[in-house]
This record gives sequence, structure tokens and C-alpha cells, in this order.
Amino acid sequence: MCYNNVYYRRNAIKNPGQITRETYCIIEIFTVTIYHLLLHSGGPDGEMGASMRYLSQRFTAPNRIVAGVLNDVGTEELAHLEMVSTIVHQLTCNLSLEEIQNSGFANYYVDHTTGIWPQAAGGVPFNSCEFQSKGDPLTDLFEDLAAEQKARSTYDNILRLVKDPEVADPIRFLRAREVVHFQRFGEALRSVQDELNSKNFYAFNPSFDAKTFCAAPQPGAGQGNCCTR
Repeated sequence: MCYNNVYYRRNAIKNPGQITRETYCIIEIFTVTIYHLLLHSGGPDGEMGASMRYLSQRFTAPNRIVAGVLNDVGTEELAHLEMVSTIVHQLTCNLSLEEIQNSGFANYYVDHTTGIWPQAAGGVPFNSCEFQSKGDPLTDLFEDLAAEQKARSTYDNILRLVKDPEVADPIRFLRAREVVHFQRFGEALRSVQDELNSKNFYAFNPSFDAKTFCAAPQPGAGQGNCCTR
């Protein structure tokens, strides 16, 4: 079911004769604007990049706590992508050609009609350069912490523009989950640091060097320079 048609019919029933075709077009143009805002799901701080980032990083996680957090959050981000895509579809699925032309939606329409295609709010298509999997848990987890804060900020910006509760309420839910993800990544980071030398967390890469250098210390390299397990 298309959200914009439901919105129009609901208000037309409440206020018969007050919803003109011009007003309906304004509603449609507004929903297309929201469409571009919500397509941040394919942008640098969006849900698709987040899911790919975490599900890729989990393979080099140094312990089961980190691997579990990355797997759980990465899977949840895929569900968030589905939620955002559903909202976008409901906002745009019955646009007329006139509304498409008047709303600045024509360029997207030429390539995708009203299909869902991941891109940033500015129109830049999703690509894998928008996330990183470095193979170093400290590097990756610090990136993950920053990514969740940037996602929260993006949702904050959307909420400043969106007033309709049927759009804003699920966005508030997604924003709240980004805060929870940030907290879980903080816990995962501490679990990694607890296994390292507190005087120098960056002496080695626990996902790589711990299996090679630490397993067989080189002559002259003291254990304190490597790991403290």
C-alpha cells in the first residue's frame, strides 16, 4: 500500500473539499523530498555500508565477543535497510509523471522508475569504498564507533525535516538503535584492550601479529612489547 495515497484519502475523508489537487501535488513533492533524504541508506553513513562493514570485519575479530557483536549488529543493519527501503517505497510508489517532473525526481526515474536503488541523499550511488575492513580490531572498532555516531547525526538531520509521525516514528526507532550499537561497540573495544598491554595498545595487531609474532617471539623482543596474555 502506498503511504501518500493513504495520507491523501485519510485527510480527504476528514476534510472533504479542502484537499485540492494542488495540495495533493504539494504532498507528493514533499514525499519525494523525503525520498531523497531517506536514501542516505546507500550513502557513506547509511545502513547498507554499515551492514557490509560489520559483516566483513567479523572474520578477523580477535575474540568471540567482538565477532558476536559485529555479526549481530551487521545483521540488524540489514533489517534497518529493509525498513528504510519500505518507507521509501510507500512514499513514492504511485507518483504520476507530472509529479515526477515537478518534484525533481525525473533523473532518478529515467534510470530506476520508482524502484529502490541505494544511493546517498545527494544522489551518489552506493559503492564499497564507503566502508572499510582493515583487519585490525582497534582500527575497525574505532571506525565502527564513529560510523554509528555519524548515522545518528544523519537521522537527527532527517528528523529535523520530517514532521509526519508515520515517517518520523520509525526513524526515531532507528536513531535509538544506532546509540545502542555505539554502546555495544564500546564494550567490544574494551574486551580487545583488556587482552593487550595497557601501556601500548598499538604495539601489535591482535588479529594478525598475535598469531605469528606473539606465538614465537623473535630474539631480543621481550614479551612486554608484544602481548600480555
